[in-house]
Amino acid sequence: MKSLDLCRGKLLAALLLTGTLASAQTAAPASGVAQDLARARATMVSDIRYEVSLSIPANKDAPISGHMVLRFLLSDRTRPLVLDFEPDRQQAIQLKANGVPAVPVSVNGHLVLPAASLRRGENELEIEFTAGDGPLNRSDDQLFTVFVPAQARRAIPCFDQPDLKARWSITLEHPAPWLSVANGAELERVVVGDRARVRFGATKPISTYLVSFVAGALRMETGMRDGRMLRMFHRETDAAKLIRNREEIFDLHARSLAHMAEYTNLSYPFEKYDFVLLPTFPFPGMEHVGATAYNSEELMLEESATQRERLWRARLIAHEVAHAWFGNLVTMRWFDDVWTKEVFASFMASKIADPLFPDVRHDLAFFVDNHLRAYPTDRSAGTHPIRQPLGNLADAADLYSNLIYAKAPVVMRQLEVMLGEQEFRDGLRTYLRRHSYANATWDDLISALAPRARFNLREWSRVWIDEPGRPSIRTELRLTDGRLDSLRLIETAPRGRKLRWPQELRITLLCSRGQLDLRADMQSTRVDLTRDAGNCLPDAVLAGGQGWAYADFQFDERSRRFLAENLSALQDPLTRAVAWSGLWEAMLAGRMTPQAVLPTLLAALRSEGDEQVASYLLGDLGTLWWRFLTPQQRVQAAGELETLLRQRLADAADAPRKSVWFKALQSLAVSSETVSWLRLVWKRDAAVAGLPLSEADETRLARELARRDVVGSSQILDEQIERIANPDRKARMTYLREVLSPSPAQREAWFRQLRDPAKRKPEEWVIDGLSELHHPVRAETSAQLVQPALEMLLDVRRHGGTFFDSQWVDSVLHGHGSPATAAVVQRYLAAQSPDFPLKLRERVLQAGDLLQRAARVRSKGPL
Repeated sequence: MKSLDLCRGKLLAALLLTGTLASAQTAAPASGVAQDLARARATMVSDIRYEVSLSIPANKDAPISGHMVLRFLLSDRTRPLVLDFEPDRQQAIQLKANGVPAVPVSVNGHLVLPAASLRRGENELEIEFTAGDGPLNRSDDQLFTVFVPAQARRAIPCFDQPDLKARWSITLEHPAPWLSVANGAELERVVVGDRARVRFGATKPISTYLVSFVAGALRMETGMRDGRMLRMFHRETDAAKLIRNREEIFDLHARSLAHMAEYTNLSYPFEKYDFVLLPTFPFPGMEHVGATAYNSEELMLEESATQRERLWRARLIAHEVAHAWFGNLVTMRWFDDVWTKEVFASFMASKIADPLFPDVRHDLAFFVDNHLRAYPTDRSAGTHPIRQPLGNLADAADLYSNLIYAKAPVVMRQLEVMLGEQEFRDGLRTYLRRHSYANATWDDLISALAPRARFNLREWSRVWIDEPGRPSIRTELRLTDGRLDSLRLIETAPRGRKLRWPQELRITLLCSRGQLDLRADMQSTRVDLTRDAGNCLPDAVLAGGQGWAYADFQFDERSRRFLAENLSALQDPLTRAVAWSGLWEAMLAGRMTPQAVLPTLLAALRSEGDEQVASYLLGDLGTLWWRFLTPQQRVQAAGELETLLRQRLADAADAPRKSVWFKALQSLAVSSETVSWLRLVWKRDAAVAGLPLSEADETRLARELARRDVVGSSQILDEQIERIANPDRKARMTYLREVLSPSPAQREAWFRQLRDPAKRKPEEWVIDGLSELHHPVRAETSAQLVQPALEMLLDVRRHGGTFFDSQWVDSVLHGHGSPATAAVVQRYLAAQSPDFPLKLRERVLQAGDLLQRAARVRSKGPL
């Protein structure tokens, strides 16, 4: 076995000297997976089949040995062939090309095979290698992969680009007590001594980011639904919790599969459907073909779970199931179109999950889950278009944001209405049939939909998909002597850009005799509704009525004043949510002060009867409370707020509703009286009538008490760790023990050790710890650590997994609102060189937007 470095220089020089310009580019590929490399490779390679065998030791620090047989058709043997492989440790590789030993050149995370080792037509590579650990997420008794968006190359040699789909056959050898699951069906399990060898069948063509295998101390549940065997792998040890959730989890998957087959007129396109629940999985879910992965907390709900939490679970499951068609069956050609698979998964999730909850106002849920999630990004200086350019797959994680998950479904809902529901569905069916088991672009989907459109679909797409930001729509309302003089809507583009966003508005007029709903198409920048108002003399105008249109809606003075004084009196929950959204945006933009909106918010919370609206208002209350008010202002308002929350807690009709108010009380309490009562509840010396507390509830409460440095907080943490029965949850709380400490020195020591990349695992726990360190309660003592955390950001990006850098900056800045900390972020960005990653700069601007706004309010400076 020869080291790659022994002949790197000689062979690379030969390749460069003998190749054409295109060949030279291939012989010296850039780091990551550059688009020009991917495009060239996609023209050369087809019919790819991987057979991968991995031997996983019981010791998580021991290397994983791998063997691969890679077969493919090659159309051009005049150029070298590039495999992607960038493991986290130096290693030697043995490789045979078509039965003959070959020595690839290692260049920038690639293995370059000379053209002389290859042949036109069928080729076979046999590779012995040591797998990279980075995306394998190993711990003492489990391993799971996260290869999205282009992390497979960090573990195994492959063509790591979405448009080189392949059939994958995986074999895993691991400790005999472990269970394992992969994309293909389990064909054989053989146990010899203390080792098990499990062979999985070949998949249909899938992209590398969808490849998955999991092995570890897992348990398995099965459920037969509609003639299909579903298997759930998990690590839950609470039998009651498992029983309480299991059947509904299986039912939700089955219903989602059935709905997608009916909507698309295509049966489930893969061999089997397993799913895995893991406590340290870094995302809510990931649509691995045949082995969908979830963070277990998202699916294993507590007995007091709210209706909103149950709806979220149903939508999450439906989202991942929908990916089997949108993403897995038809995959984007390049990750610049990653948003297409995400938007249709989210869009279909609402169609699937909403009918299961007939008591929920789904138009309200759509507004809260989409408009209100997208607005924070679109209002920031770091906003971006839904579709973004991408030169290298190494940067593909930068393309993910709330805009593709939240703004894009709003856009798709508008498109469905403009096309008509049936025409829209038929266009999607055409798109899926044309590109099954292959790749497509957004333009391919436009081509499928355009013949059904009665408007310029490509121009619509240019504005909504390819341009950043949102329009501002201002109401102009004039009344004289009890007569309506004029009612107009005026649209302006942000930052002076000459753009128009065509969309349908559903305007709500709040009149003395009731509510009047109007519709208008924004075909020009001014819409006159004076005649449409009829006999209504509006007290307020909601241009974003019914939670429909997408914009920064700016109230006229009459509307703003009326809504601030009468928000709680509005009869319709969606109207209350839309009205509050406009008031909140006015405060963020400096058109209202926090002190002006706080009484409106408290008055609304006293009487709010809708669980969704209450949760939404409480979320904004938390932001206002901790980031926009000073400590002195909080102390002054605490008595009124805590009395309100305790009264709502006492009056709530059932455990899920009580849970909403109890969590709010925990998170907002500042008075010694309330904190002391919470301590008694945790000690089980007091109880919340009608709300039994689970292990998770007590853990959350222990963390809240520790943040506030109550007497005996160290003992509370230690006892809570002892109370936790599940080993995974115990291990997590034990990990957080130091950062929850009452000692600032201990908390800082926990942070300082993160300078070592090896200490940043598991990443989900690290993010949890950073959120604790920078929690608003501790923002004053942690402010000094913001600068060093930002200085580590590039290293976090370099060594971390998918989305780790964006989660890092979010968790560092989420609790701060002081002018001094805002200045730290500004200086950090100003000091960066021109080659600082643009998307990372955008991410810092997004994460720091509320910080900057709060700091300006606190310093009473202009926005």
